[in-house]
Amino acid sequence: MRVQDLAQLSTRMFKTNPLRTWLTILGMGVGTGAVVVLVGLGFGLQQIILEQIVFGETLLSLGVSSTGAQGLRLTPETVAEFEAQDAVLDAAPLARFPALVTYKGLTGNVFVQGVEPPYLRFAGVTAEAGDVFTDDDAGDTSSIMLSPAVLKLFGIADEEVANFIGQKVSLRLLVPANDGTDNVNEIPIDKEYVVRGITKEQGVLNVMMMLPELRNYVAVNEYERIQVRVDSNENLPLVEKALIEEGYRVSALSKTVEQASKIFQGIQIVLATFGGIALIVSAIGMFNTMTVTLLERTKEIGIMRTIGASPNDVKYLFVSESIVVGFLGGVSGILMGLTIGITVNLFLNFIAGQFGGQAVKLFSFPLDFLTFIALFSAGVGYLTGVFPARRASKLNPLDAIKYE
Repeated sequence: MRVQDLAQLSTRMFKTNPLRTWLTILGMGVGTGAVVVLVGLGFGLQQIILEQIVFGETLLSLGVSSTGAQGLRLTPETVAEFEAQDAVLDAAPLARFPALVTYKGLTGNVFVQGVEPPYLRFAGVTAEAGDVFTDDDAGDTSSIMLSPAVLKLFGIADEEVANFIGQKVSLRLLVPANDGTDNVNEIPIDKEYVVRGITKEQGVLNVMMMLPELRNYVAVNEYERIQVRVDSNENLPLVEKALIEEGYRVSALSKTVEQASKIFQGIQIVLATFGGIALIVSAIGMFNTMTVTLLERTKEIGIMRTIGASPNDVKYLFVSESIVVGFLGGVSGILMGLTIGITVNLFLNFIAGQFGGQAVKLFSFPLDFLTFIALFSAGVGYLTGVFPARRASKLNPLDAIKYE
């Protein structure tokens, strides 16, 4: 049988039984749409979480801190030792001191962090509002970055965060005395700093300034943390293992991302399973339709066989019909899922905009996933049509002609 003839015969059902055909396609579409919506929700949740993580250099960086064991300390010499390793491209330190911050007469306790621009890149520090320090700001002596928790000390509401950019605050450093006691020396900084950015670090009271500026007021002999930039993903576990063996505490964002991805893969499988139940129900309905179609067309099959159609021609005819129905059911399901997902996304973004929140994309539909769903639906159509097609191909032509 020619492909052209097969295509015409396999789509003839849209003319002979249009209502039943479209209802079958709609049933497949509902099942497929359930899979698309639920898995799209899983992709959306994954994207929302992982969007908070800065990729690139961050995934090739290790956060190194001292455990206090073996007398290990993070000093300028330690930074030089890290940078001397073959697989290490750079090492950026962070120094931290307790301090008092004052804004319009209100004072609160915070931690002042002295950093260099590479540290911000390696640690994945980003700004919720304003700008992050860049390499060009290494000598900046007049601006700082604040964490959102610092703004809450001054009663700044979330919707007013962006308006805080450009405001001025003053600082007083609290440095332990060198007299062997628990006394603390207060070192006032006789100037005001301009707030250039608000970080996304929730739950911490941090003020960030450039490390050279911090050194103008206090001696920095020991660091709180060092971000080590490794040259390649292959060397990342090797450098990590070496640092741990030396007694340092090491954290890698790449592991966090990997673990999060595995968790969301499990969530997507669970959601797809629930959607798959609806798809199975739809496939059973489609199988029933194809079986009924076989009974209705028994006499037609007998006539086709007597005029020269082979058993394989009959089999291909039924299989192609079921594939067409399955594929169209998949396409309709994709359209249903996209419509629901996009509508919910627009509604949530509208609500977020009304209440000053941040826009989110709760549903996400990658193109490769949608392509897989369309092909998978065609495959389901094939499977539901194989058994009726085999039965049709094995019918005796004479018995089929006499069938009423």
